[in-house]
Amino acid sequence: MTWGEDHELVARVVSAQDSSAFGELVRRHQSQVRNFLRKLTGDLVTADDLAQDCFMHAWDKIHTFAGRGSFIGWLLKVAYTTFLQSRRRSKRYSEILEQMGHAMETESRHYTAPSDEVTDLDKLLAVLDDEERAIMIMSYACGLSHREISDATSMPVGSVKSVIYRGKQKIRTSFDIKDHQHG
Repeated sequence: MTWGEDHELVARVVSAQDSSAFGELVRRHQSQVRNFLRKLTGDLVTADDLAQDCFMHAWDKIHTFAGRGSFIGWLLKVAYTTFLQSRRRSKRYSEILEQMGHAMETESRHYTAPSDEVTDLDKLLAVLDDEERAIMIMSYACGLSHREISDATSMPVGSVKSVIYRGKQKIRTSFDIKDHQHG
């Protein structure tokens, strides 16, 4: 799978509404999008639902992909936006239920992996806020460049670098990990 092949498929989708070309893009990138969303949400069912929403949004918005950078970078931006919109809807829903006097039982609805399934990465990411976690996942788990993360998050490259640096520092401090470069 190459950058050029993705761009050719996107061109087919945009020019001819080619659903088979879009299906190939989904096939190529669905596991990376799902894994990204699973790391953000910590909930397999929610992540899979968000991934479906992400691909529906991607189909609707694919004409906005300008061809600069990688398609997966653009797709992760759509996934991250889908995640943030979901969080906002969820907050509003919770506030409405609270105002109506109903307690929302979120604990029973959220997936929590059995302790033997919780990876070290999950433990490390848990100390980060949503934005830090998303950027760290894009960088380390998805292998995006600082420029691609900048495009995906609409943040300046310098801010992306700062968030990654702060995220690493937060993880080091939280888990008392020594920085091998500095002692």
